[in-house]
Amino acid sequence: MIGAGAGLSTAAGFVYSGERFERWFGDFGRKYGFQDMYSGGFYPYQTKEAFWAYFSRNIWVNRYMNAPKDTYARLFRLVQGRDYFVLTTNVDHCFQKAGFEKKRLFYTQGDYGLFQCSQPCCNKTWDNEAAIRGMLLAQGFAIGADNALLPPEGRTAAMAIPSELLPKCPNCGRPLTTNLRSDDRFVEDEGWHDAALEYEVWVTEHRDKKVVYLELGVGYNTPGIIKYNFWQQVYQNSKAVYACLNMEGGPVPDEIADRSVSVAGDCHEILQTLIE
Repeated sequence: MIGAGAGLSTAAGFVYSGERFERWFGDFGRKYGFQDMYSGGFYPYQTKEAFWAYFSRNIWVNRYMNAPKDTYARLFRLVQGRDYFVLTTNVDHCFQKAGFEKKRLFYTQGDYGLFQCSQPCCNKTWDNEAAIRGMLLAQGFAIGADNALLPPEGRTAAMAIPSELLPKCPNCGRPLTTNLRSDDRFVEDEGWHDAALEYEVWVTEHRDKKVVYLELGVGYNTPGIIKYNFWQQVYQNSKAVYACLNMEGGPVPDEIADRSVSVAGDCHEILQTLIE
């Protein structure tokens, strides 16, 4: 059982500040005064056209573009051919792009690649790739091989999209938003419930079997989803082992200390060591 948090994608190169921020969002940073992608997502833009210019770039570079490093591919090499399941709070689709089977994945917190109604008026989501691509082209960007985002040639990128490109709910006409869990308006669609059921079935079938609960890059923003859950699963199954990999390592409850391993370091490098 793999439990993956934001730290795993950070290890894969999906960092929200520094050179990566400057390359795609430097114009927004200079105009609005923020210095990382996370802050930009919460900035109170005066218009929806400016918000979606920013957020369309954010979605594309953190969902549709490939991660700079092959961290997820390394993890897949370790579990390929084994009976695995993935529980993750990440929304960047890296697992499927690395080859993990969709039926063995549960994205608990949503998907950058999906829209939902902002109300919401219904329990549905919609793929957003075509809409996001249109917003980027309207800003002057081009899309290259492997969905690489290419800057405008000979001019600066627009920082607002045309009003006609603002996404609207096909069902009620209200504004669409991203399918990300931030409040009680998060839509758990049919695909979400199917994945939740697959997860519960896997856990039930392996409750008394030898299982490694492998936690990667999980912090304390939502510890109940993975970290505390894994501790409880290992405590209840004497044949299970808990392994935690992240930059700081991490505490282990005394009750499962004799069946636990905590390693501090870069997940990208640790996974390569495990492969070797």
